[in-house]
Amino acid sequence: MSEEKDGIIVILSSPSGAGKTTLVKRISIENNYKISISHTTRKPRTNEVDGKDYFFVNEDKFQKLIDKGEFLEYAKVFENFYGSTKSKVIEHLNNGENVIFDIDWQGTEQIKKKKLNYKLITFFILPPSRTELFNRLKNRDMKDKNIVEKRMNQFNKDINHWENYDFVVINDNLDTCYKEIIKLINKKKENPNYSYDKKNIQNHIQKLRR
Repeated sequence: MSEEKDGIIVILSSPSGAGKTTLVKRISIENNYKISISHTTRKPRTNEVDGKDYFFVNEDKFQKLIDKGEFLEYAKVFENFYGSTKSKVIEHLNNGENVIFDIDWQGTEQIKKKKLNYKLITFFILPPSRTELFNRLKNRDMKDKNIVEKRMNQFNKDINHWENYDFVVINDNLDTCYKEIIKLINKKKENPNYSYDKKNIQNHIQKLRR
């Protein structure tokens, strides 16, 4: 078990466009969580800053980090690699600082399998509808219709992993979703065995699959 003075790990995952990155930034700012900044081989979007949003590297540099065993988790998503280096994360946790991850289900599974001696709470974020997800992707600096369609196709696969998370939250309204996540984190910290009724989520999943 982790020491009481150690920080906790919180993971937010979601299909592309469901809003996890915005939520991660807000949780970090308003609750003093340290964001685990991932390395990626993809090109930065127009509003992204190297070292703040991601560490943008080429595939050779990424492979060297893999070879050195630097990653806590890494995965290939949409033809690009993403990975979280472990040294800074462990340093934060040992200093009693909470760390939040913005990663997909593949990375989450890798971290869970490592069975780290720190409290881990995982969230899967869902969009309110397929239509809303499509509109978010279309408006998110994605002028290429093929990219949007590829992400919508991937969405059908990603939502199959929702049951592997401690909690699933629907991001219909950002404020409401944020407050729900914070409430669930606090409940889980107070009671490690705390769980919730998944019936509404199961119904929502069925609607999203139609």
